[in-house]
Amino acid sequence: MSTVIEQALQARLVASSPQRETVAATLRYDRRNPFAVQMAFPAPATLEGIDVSWEFSRELLAAGVDEPAGLGDVRVRPFGYDRTVVEFHAPEGVAMVHIRTSEVRRFLERARHLVPEGREHEFLDLDQDLAQLMRDAC
Repeated sequence: MSTVIEQALQARLVASSPQRETVAATLRYDRRNPFAVQMAFPAPATLEGIDVSWEFSRELLAAGVDEPAGLGDVRVRPFGYDRTVVEFHAPEGVAMVHIRTSEVRRFLERARHLVPEGREHEFLDLDQDLAQLMRDAC
């Protein structure tokens, strides 16, 4: 059984101009890091011209499709019919994308099959994490 789920999707980049640009993005979930999801954008979609990946809570993404969620660097909220807004806050500014809620729900359902909500702790490898922490401390 695979330990990673990836789902390509189209995100609409919201900018100050009236036209919205569609960019490629990928949602990723790895059961070795069961509490988190990643949203990655390829270099052509970013201001820096490099691949950018944001990691945030799976719980945040799940909550944000139904009601506004998040207070920190990543915020998620519903927007109209079948749209979810994801905001990424950084010192350089705010990036906001619209993605299809149905795609987010499908991704979350696939992640739930891999690691059911509330059972994430069963997929943590605390011995390995502690050994890595000790190596990094030396």
